[in-house]
Amino acid sequence: MSPSPMDAIVMYPLPVIGHLKSTVELAKLILNNLPSLSIHIIVFKPPCDDGLNASFINKVSGTMPSIIFHYLPTISLPASFISSIRTPETLTFEVLLLNNPNLNQALGSISENCTIVAFIADFLCYAALSVTAKLNIPTYEFYTSGAACLSLMLYLPTIHKNTTKSLKDMDMDTLFDNIPGMPPVPAKDMPKLLQERDSKIYQYFLDASIQCPRSAGIIINTFESLEPRAVKTMTDGMAAPDSPLPSLPPLYCIGPLIALDNRGDNIGGGGEPECLAWLDMQPSQSVVFLCFGSLGRFSVEQLKEIAVGLERSRKRFLWVVKNPLSEEKPDTGLNLILPEGFLDRTKERGFVLESWAPQVEILNHDSVSGFVTHCGWNSVLEAVCAGVPMLAWPLYAEQRCNRILLVEEMNIALPMAESEDGFVSSAEVEKRIRELMNSEEGNSVRKQIMAMKNEAKKAVSEGGSSSVVLSKLVQSWKLN
Repeated sequence: MSPSPMDAIVMYPLPVIGHLKSTVELAKLILNNLPSLSIHIIVFKPPCDDGLNASFINKVSGTMPSIIFHYLPTISLPASFISSIRTPETLTFEVLLLNNPNLNQALGSISENCTIVAFIADFLCYAALSVTAKLNIPTYEFYTSGAACLSLMLYLPTIHKNTTKSLKDMDMDTLFDNIPGMPPVPAKDMPKLLQERDSKIYQYFLDASIQCPRSAGIIINTFESLEPRAVKTMTDGMAAPDSPLPSLPPLYCIGPLIALDNRGDNIGGGGEPECLAWLDMQPSQSVVFLCFGSLGRFSVEQLKEIAVGLERSRKRFLWVVKNPLSEEKPDTGLNLILPEGFLDRTKERGFVLESWAPQVEILNHDSVSGFVTHCGWNSVLEAVCAGVPMLAWPLYAEQRCNRILLVEEMNIALPMAESEDGFVSSAEVEKRIRELMNSEEGNSVRKQIMAMKNEAKKAVSEGGSSSVVLSKLVQSWKLN
């Protein structure tokens, strides 16, 4: 039977722009299959709010009336607690845990006007499961990164049980070579927030990994042919050996979920971005694009090394430069951040953007032939769908694990070598950009990512793996 007009799906994303965008794309996908549904997205305000979420939500609300946003009351943490915490992520998780009574009230309010047929929580919003269980609402977890990284997270309780040291205290060459569905991962490349065993943030991730198998199903923003080994590992039930449950819940690989048009994300912007007009004037397949996500910032010293490497490479480039790290942020513009005369010397073959770029449109432009990326999963999928090979330069979160997958498992990226402290020299930037754009290795990853582009298109087409899996998911809701 089909859902009645009063049926609803409730979604609960982590209030980080990358997670929020993926949640909205999932909502759109669900509505394409069940247009009579309403989708309610419950949002809480993080302690460190950069304003991006509110701008994005206003845009979606103005264009998608079937997606309704609900804000939970703001929770203020004690000043003494805030001052004792080293990472903003920890503060966000504390607010998340404290929000359960507000979440319960919001669900009660929504259910007064409709029947909630399913609740979809971000993997990291695991605390919600205790609320929805009491309300008997079928609850699914949404993992916004890839299947292999989810397999790593599900294996975290086993790592925790079998080790006593923090990852950061292990030898750099220590390999985790038994993570189901993943190539060997050096301790130093494990997700940054898992490095300190005794930290609050580590405990949050451990709790999330333990709670995930208790959900009704796990939705992942990937497609089977991109990560066949990891998907099979979890489908066969081998990913969580220390879970108290006999098997994992059903797995739904419904990706790639990407925003096809993100020009409206430019806060306060309007019209056609100048960078796209610049790309129109460049030769086909001649430009390397450098962009490092919403949180990707470098020191002034590192920015100068990138600039020198770009100039020496002699390649055309489009580079998104965000403000340098806050403690050394200058009061002046790019001319005084970058090497003297750099912008003038490269103006015929380079374009430097401050802060923001329409990434999807850029990657799909005929002039673009390479992508230097921080390996955020949304960016990875956007590059795959555009068929643009990558230079992998991870910065935070699970991105170092993603680099291993992109380079060693998928063969769709080349690595950017870095020093022990993460610094990349201008010589390395020059070398790798030349290699990506004109070499046998670059041609190899280019050929492979074009094949993956075709696979991504097949996955979401009628009869494709992601399309079939999505149909199974929504059919399960129809039966409720």
